[in-house]
Amino acid sequence: MLKKDRPLAAVAGAGYWGKNLVRNFYQLGALKTVFDENPEIRAAMKESHAGITTAACFNEILNDPEVAGVALATPAVTHFELTKKALQAGKHVFVEKPLAMTASQGRELVDLAASRNLVLMVDHILQNHPAYIKLKELTASGALGRLRHIHSRRLSFGKIRVEEDVLWSFAPHDLSMVLGLAGRRPERVMAVGRDWLTRGVADTVEAHLEFFGDLTAQISVSWLNPVKEQRLVAIGDKKMAVFDDALPWAEKLKLYAHQVAWPGQTPAAEAASAELIDLMEVEPLKARCLDFLDAIGGGKKPVSDGLEGLEVLTTLEALSASLKDGGHKKTLNGEARAYFAHPTAIVDDGVKIGAGTKIWHFSHILTGSELGESVNIGQNVVVGPKAKVGDRVKIQNNVSVYEGVTLEDNVFCGPSMVFTNVHNPRANVVRKNEYRPTLLKRGASVGANATVVCGHTLGAWCFIGAGAVVAGDVPDYALMVGNPARQRGWMCRCGIKLSDSLVCNGCGRTYKKADGKMEPVSKGEDK
Repeated sequence: MLKKDRPLAAVAGAGYWGKNLVRNFYQLGALKTVFDENPEIRAAMKESHAGITTAACFNEILNDPEVAGVALATPAVTHFELTKKALQAGKHVFVEKPLAMTASQGRELVDLAASRNLVLMVDHILQNHPAYIKLKELTASGALGRLRHIHSRRLSFGKIRVEEDVLWSFAPHDLSMVLGLAGRRPERVMAVGRDWLTRGVADTVEAHLEFFGDLTAQISVSWLNPVKEQRLVAIGDKKMAVFDDALPWAEKLKLYAHQVAWPGQTPAAEAASAELIDLMEVEPLKARCLDFLDAIGGGKKPVSDGLEGLEVLTTLEALSASLKDGGHKKTLNGEARAYFAHPTAIVDDGVKIGAGTKIWHFSHILTGSELGESVNIGQNVVVGPKAKVGDRVKIQNNVSVYEGVTLEDNVFCGPSMVFTNVHNPRANVVRKNEYRPTLLKRGASVGANATVVCGHTLGAWCFIGAGAVVAGDVPDYALMVGNPARQRGWMCRCGIKLSDSLVCNGCGRTYKKADGKMEPVSKGEDK
């Protein structure tokens, strides 16, 4: 039965894997239609899933206004074409791996989805596996120490393909996990394999990845193994972790506090007992389908999106090139186009831009500038040269962020607000060596048409009212209004003015003043 509070989805392809998507979307009360060219499959789906409709043509689901999202479980070679058609039709897309067959195709899809504000997800199913989620948390927290090596094995004696090799069929799942733990793409990769059954289609592949620093990874994939094995080992300098998906839930994730002692000049291994990590038993595919529906319905960013799929695809393409070239190392130059820039925007060479950033109409990012992740640059914005912008910053229309300006994470710059970089400008006098640095600390907000005179620091979570002129340093959490700007109270982190008792009536946080500084003493909810 359909749930009224959830967006509706259609599944395209209900065969070997697609039937699992059908089952999960149906159980979640979100399955509207199943498309498959095989009439027998359509009939079986309709009989076993009461209330759904079926389609014999892909365009039928694209033309259905009730269908918000399309889940694609068609052959890999069709992913680019069908995903593009669905995005162009205004549908959110959940596509099986790989995203496309080339990185250039993947970039086109990511840019298309971003330009239309649509969700694009690739079914790297293990991103939603409780064991992997916990392992990623442990790695990020430093529980394993510094990561040294990751080894992932995906072996079985099962479905053998002739249209794609085992690298493209199996390795995307492992690459997704490895890149997620590493937090970056590799610098160099190599792959070797053998095509025992079908000429040109590798049945076994060994892949090696080298990351900046001293982190390495190995991925082993084969569909000619006598037993099924799905295991990832992460080795840190403090602890080691094993995620073995073939074991019962209680044993899927284990930590080992193994150490290496040095009695004399010889290293000696000191083994420790395994520590079992408690996990909630959840079907990863169902969690992934729900993640897709939540992203569609509430604008929530999914656990992994098209950008993550593009990173995997870019690495996979390099590995495939190495495989065809007899195992010679391939270098992954530069970064993937993991951000969106409108066709009218200009991005100079020598710019660093983080994943998920969007740069809109007629904006210009100049050489030497750095933009973090998930930054939103409005229309007619100039950044740089050499300006620094942190993560999740929002710069509204008609703002110029000059050299010498640094915006930390979560800063908001309202429409047409102004930065300066010298105190006494003259058109006929060059004063580039007199630029004065301006720093907006984490969470600071500057209202529309306000002016920030250079050479000052605006404190964390401060709030500058519309039209104010700031000509001095601003304390953390201060509310500043007027010309010249004067303090008129304190603002909560959530953006609501604090009461005289320093309590936020919006989120419930309480604050205190200590040594002239404002700081929160209790946590509330961000709104």
